[in-house]
Order: sequence, then structure tokens, then C-alpha cells
Amino acid sequence: MFSAQSPACSSELSSHALIATGFRPQRSENVQFLPLYLSHVEAGFPSAADDYIETELDLSKHLINNEEATFFVRVSGSSRAEAGIHDGDILAVDRSMEPEDRAVVVAALDTELTVKRYEVHSGHPDLMPENSSHDPVPVREGQELIIWGVVQHVMHEVS
Repeated sequence: MFSAQSPACSSELSSHALIATGFRPQRSENVQFLPLYLSHVEAGFPSAADDYIETELDLSKHLINNEEATFFVRVSGSSRAEAGIHDGDILAVDRSMEPEDRAVVVAALDTELTVKRYEVHSGHPDLMPENSSHDPVPVREGQELIIWGVVQHVMHEVS
């Protein structure tokens, strides 16, 4: 079994790692609705379109499944580059989700945070990069692994 020590918030034990719980974000009453046009934009050949607005969009409804358990965090580093997660991207992370095998998670390994793919091999969890120049991070006996949440969305600017 992997050792467990409570982080700043409470935690509960899953089969392979601790899952951080007890997170209560503050919410603003200011919700911004943005127009969503009826027409789709072709990613292939250009096509005719109209400028009718289908509805107004609340981005929170598309990015947040569980408001009470979601937080955002900015990524640094390149270990997730081949998965489309780049340095400076913002992640929407849901703390209420149970991390399943191959989920992309924000995890604390011996108090150091990382974003990796969570995989279980022969009953032991590993934190896998998605950059061929980085090595997997095996979780060794006696190490503390706390899953802070499962990544749901990635936001980045188009360059």
C-alpha cells in the first residue's frame, strides 16, 4: 500500500491512491453569456454561412460538470505535449471524479504536483508522460500519491 498523509484538505482512499476531497471553491454571481452562431464553420473547403445567433452560451456549462468540485490550473512543462497539452495551457479539473485507468489527472507525488496519465500496471499506479523524450514516473512503495482531480478540458490560444 502507498503511504497516505492528508493534504491541506481531507482525502479518501481509492484502490491505488488518495483522492483529495473537501474542496469548496468560491463562485461569482457574474456569469457572462456569449453568442453561439447557428452555422457551423467548415474546417475543410469554405462554404456559405449565415450570421444567425442560435443561442447565448455560458462557457461554464460546457467546461464544468460539477461546480462544487471543479478548479482551473495552468500547466508548465512539456511532458503532455503529444496529448495536446502545452506549457501555459489552462486545465479544467474535476475533483469529484474517480480516476480510472488511463485518465489524465493532476496528482501530487510526495507533495510535488504534476499532470500525467494515470495508469495501473500489475496493481501499481504509474504516472505516464505523453512526450517521447520523458520517462514514466513509477509510484514506488512508500511514496505518497494523492490525486487532486481528473482533467476534463484543456484551454489554449491558437498561435
